[in-house]
Amino acid sequence: MTALAALALPMLVSGCAAAPAHRVSSDDLIKTATQILTDDCLSRRGLTAPRPDRSPPPPAAQQRVSEALFGTGPAQLSVRLPTGFVVRAHSDGCLATAQQRLYGDQRRWFRTSAIVNNLGPEATHAHLPLAVVRARHSADLADWRRMRSHAVTTAVGLLRNHRPAKGTPSR
Repeated sequence: MTALAALALPMLVSGCAAAPAHRVSSDDLIKTATQILTDDCLSRRGLTAPRPDRSPPPPAAQQRVSEALFGTGPAQLSVRLPTGFVVRAHSDGCLATAQQRLYGDQRRWFRTSAIVNNLGPEATHAHLPLAVVRARHSADLADWRRMRSHAVTTAVGLLRNHRPAKGTPSR
């Protein structure tokens, strides 16, 4: 668990802070939960997640970690954006498994987040105000917000109940 989440999470989830506490952002909660889920997945496969404070493993080991984390073979998910670009992702890696757990539907999350994360480029490409593009994608934005809320709730539960594996240093 990141130091920020480790310090602030108990106050955030319990509501017991006597003084105003730094609130952990939704992004940080989801990022930390994703890291825990992907680390656990890699560990079950006998692999260690890369970290900036660790020396990199040999290239062959890096390749195994990358394949386990991001998936292999042709991408199973694909969405064509209104700009014409096609975004692809795998559904068979540890990251996809983490997204499934957090968002409840990895395929739908991939599609919706790809569209929502590209509203600015779509507005630029179409020479339209961002507000017009957002209005066109109001259903996607609503779906994104619902899945994001689900991910935050799931992340809080995961972080509240997570116990590092024996011999694993705290994150």
